Amino acid sequence: MSKPIIAVVGRPNVGKSTLFNTLAGEKISIVEDTPGVTRDRIYADVTWLNHSFTLIDTGGIEPDSDDQMLTHMRAQAELAMETADCILFLTDVRQGLVDADRQVADMLRRAVKPIVLAVNKVDNFEKYMPDVYEFYNLGIGEPHPISASSKLGLGDLLDAVLEVLGDRISEEEDDDRPKIAIVGKPNVGKSSLVNKLLGEERVIVSDIAGTTRDAIDTELKVNGTEYVLIDTAGLRRKSKIKENIEKYSIIRTVAAIERADVAVLMIDAEEGVTEQDAKIAGLADDRGCGLIIAVNKWDAIEKNDKTVKEYTNEIRKVLSFVPYAEIIFISAKTGQRTGRVFEEIETVIANHSMRIQTGVLNEIMTEAVAMQQPPSDKGKRLKLFYMTQVAVKPPTFVIFVNKKELMHFSYQRYIENQIRGTFGFSGTPIRILIRERKNENG
Repeated sequence: MSKPIIAVVGRPNVGKSTLFNTLAGEKISIVEDTPGVTRDRIYADVTWLNHSFTLIDTGGIEPDSDDQMLTHMRAQAELAMETADCILFLTDVRQGLVDADRQVADMLRRAVKPIVLAVNKVDNFEKYMPDVYEFYNLGIGEPHPISASSKLGLGDLLDAVLEVLGDRISEEEDDDRPKIAIVGKPNVGKSSLVNKLLGEERVIVSDIAGTTRDAIDTELKVNGTEYVLIDTAGLRRKSKIKENIEKYSIIRTVAAIERADVAVLMIDAEEGVTEQDAKIAGLADDRGCGLIIAVNKWDAIEKNDKTVKEYTNEIRKVLSFVPYAEIIFISAKTGQRTGRVFEEIETVIANHSMRIQTGVLNEIMTEAVAMQQPPSDKGKRLKLFYMTQVAVKPPTFVIFVNKKELMHFSYQRYIENQIRGTFGFSGTPIRILIRERKNENG
């Protein structure tokens, strides 16, 4: 089951980034006492009482401003509200209830999503509680007093978030069908590829409302297998948000990859691989999602016998952290090699769910240790006792060792490469966890 998405929304300078950083446990957003500093939506995984969710920080909303940056941030927050499962509306007790808060509250009511109201900067509950009660006038429920900077009241706030999410989480039924997210920057050809895939297969079962995300998923059948295509391009409905601004696309991508088994990352061949592409690939890798890189608009590129190799090398260089990703060159417009997309998807899904017997894994590990001795430090050498697979999607392995600190990253990568050398695992990340186990020899 995918993590619920919580959007932190409010007018500028009420402490959204401070709250986000406190809950995320690290300083991720820029914090500065100037309205408009937080320009990009930032996301982080947060866990409370064994429940995990994805927190989205947004730029402040200025409902009546014509300033271009503030208008962009308002659009950003609107997209966050559209995609989120729950909205955390933050206000400021020091400034009191202002007209802009009422306008934001009106926007939120139209979003028809669960809302939790937080009143920030309540560093002294006894002193500020009479002012907190004023926020009942917004008509969106109980105001929860907090101080993001002093970490006061956050437990009660998160309890309230979990309470409003409860029914929505339970609505999401288990669905074993492979889920495919077509992701990438705006205007890279996602809609064209989805249209081509649906148009060629011609076995659309139905359009269904997609879980709690309010996205539209499409069911289709290929070679006897049912798939769910997750629509990140807004293909079958017009979004209020202009899709031509890159940073607006990331929240929809977060939601899609959370639910997907495989992400098809589309790259514009004419533009080349970009920093935004790397962010999306990193998001898929973090989530343990299978990954295929589809270089689109390949028909528009002048080619010689070295073009594919040079382009592949450039992608591998920029996306060096996902060396397992498969790369295909397509044209969604002409249909060139789009048939290979589902061939690759089938391969990646099989690898994403692959299980390896423990005996075979330990043979690989023993052989790897014999070929390259484990590292040592101050006379103490790393010993690898045992390896077993504990999960799939993505394939996850545990290695029991004598001392975790001796397992250098490079040696762990070496073991991973030995596993991949035997079983491939193309298109899927694999996870290796290190656990200590003492034996009589230490």
